[in-house]
Amino acid sequence: MAILNRRRFLLASAAVTLAHRGLAENPSFTADLTIHPEQPGPAVPANFLGLSYETQQLSDPSFFSPENRGLIAEFRKLAPHGVLRIGGNTSDVSWWQPTPATEPPEMHVRDRQGNPAPSLAFPITPQAVRNLRGFLDATGWTCLYGINLATNTPARAADQGAFVAKTLGGKLDYFLLGNEPDLYVPRLREAKSWNGEAYIREWLALANAIRAVAPEVRFGLPDTGGWPDFYPALLHGLLTTPDPPAIAAVTHHYYLGGPPSNPDIDVLHLLRPGPRVQLEAHDVAELAASLSKGLGHAVPYHMTEGNTCYQGGKPGVSDVFAAALWAADYLLLLASLGYAGANLHGGDGKMVANSLGGSLPGEALMPDPKAPHPRPFYTPIAHLGDRYVAEPVAYGMKLAHHFAGATMLKLDFDPGTVNATAYAAREANGAKLLAVVNKDASSGITLRLPNARKRGFRHVYAISAASLTATTVLETPITQPTEGLFIPSKTAIVFRQEKA
Repeated sequence: MAILNRRRFLLASAAVTLAHRGLAENPSFTADLTIHPEQPGPAVPANFLGLSYETQQLSDPSFFSPENRGLIAEFRKLAPHGVLRIGGNTSDVSWWQPTPATEPPEMHVRDRQGNPAPSLAFPITPQAVRNLRGFLDATGWTCLYGINLATNTPARAADQGAFVAKTLGGKLDYFLLGNEPDLYVPRLREAKSWNGEAYIREWLALANAIRAVAPEVRFGLPDTGGWPDFYPALLHGLLTTPDPPAIAAVTHHYYLGGPPSNPDIDVLHLLRPGPRVQLEAHDVAELAASLSKGLGHAVPYHMTEGNTCYQGGKPGVSDVFAAALWAADYLLLLASLGYAGANLHGGDGKMVANSLGGSLPGEALMPDPKAPHPRPFYTPIAHLGDRYVAEPVAYGMKLAHHFAGATMLKLDFDPGTVNATAYAAREANGAKLLAVVNKDASSGITLRLPNARKRGFRHVYAISAASLTATTVLETPITQPTEGLFIPSKTAIVFRQEKA
């Protein structure tokens, strides 16, 4: 955990000393980096950064509430304008309880082996939605709101949608219906009858019921687990439907790998390039382009739920500094690939555990599963008693947020054998941003910029740690001019060069 108490401050001070020693002791590779300002890339939305929480969090109306000042403070530290996504597995077993007398509906849910499972049903009340509006007002964030698709009816969805749309107002970006429908079998659907065509039929039934009572709302879809199997049916279904619902975005999820018991999910795996990111970006961009052409308006694409290791994260991997470097690199890569936003999943351990059937698999890897520890292991913000604490992933998010509102620029970068990545952008005022994420455990890197004046680059923000597996993250907002563009090992830095 990154907690700034006296003991942690002393540890952090010691780590700073180690980092400064590293400037002299680490071997350094000199790499050419060429920024091409004449080749602009995607514009990064000002609200690019986001968090994802389970719908079950709303079953506690005091959580997303204007009175929850500790959580509000952590949201605002991440970004003054972000996007909160409410969804996850528990969205498909949640139910709308408009009055205290409303009885829970019958839900048919199976376990992952296809056997009948005890029903996990979570009520969402009007007070929870009103409190959510107050929370969004206090943070400056907006919301992607998930509504149950798998165990719902159009009438109940419409009743909830109308209330949420009216209460959240301009704070509602769009609705999401269902969570990872490509993974409904065997828990929520029979394999013989579930496919992309069945999905889009059910989706249209709920979406049309909601917009009949809230005509102004928009929708994102399909919020799949990352695989494109449903894309052709989705495209055909929407483009052959007269007057389809308003589509705000194409959405999908991404987890690097898993489950926690997989021995291949380690720090080294976390910091290697993930080729699936590029493949998923290609598929979702093609779908968005086809929808844009067919619907006659631009349809962006959005990664609405993701993180390091699925099923709650892995201790020693998802909750250490390596995860901060992963988050910074992953989010900046998505920005360079044209994504409209990205939401990293987290929240209370109990809620994520319930989404997985009642427990976090990563706890089995702890020496003492009952020991106090931030849960889930990948959460950007941990809830510890009555405190909210930024975890390592949050620091990578904060670094990436420096690019919000900027326009990505093409660059050429060859770090040689050093495990490092780089990203460049231009701010609205003409200043250039440069981020270098050095994921190498031992080698620093010095930049040589052949086509740019070297002077004028200043550090804007840096994160580092004593080791890749450290739980204390050092964040350094610094503004002094730099003599050279050097990035030590285990460090990510954002530089800014003012317009000439």
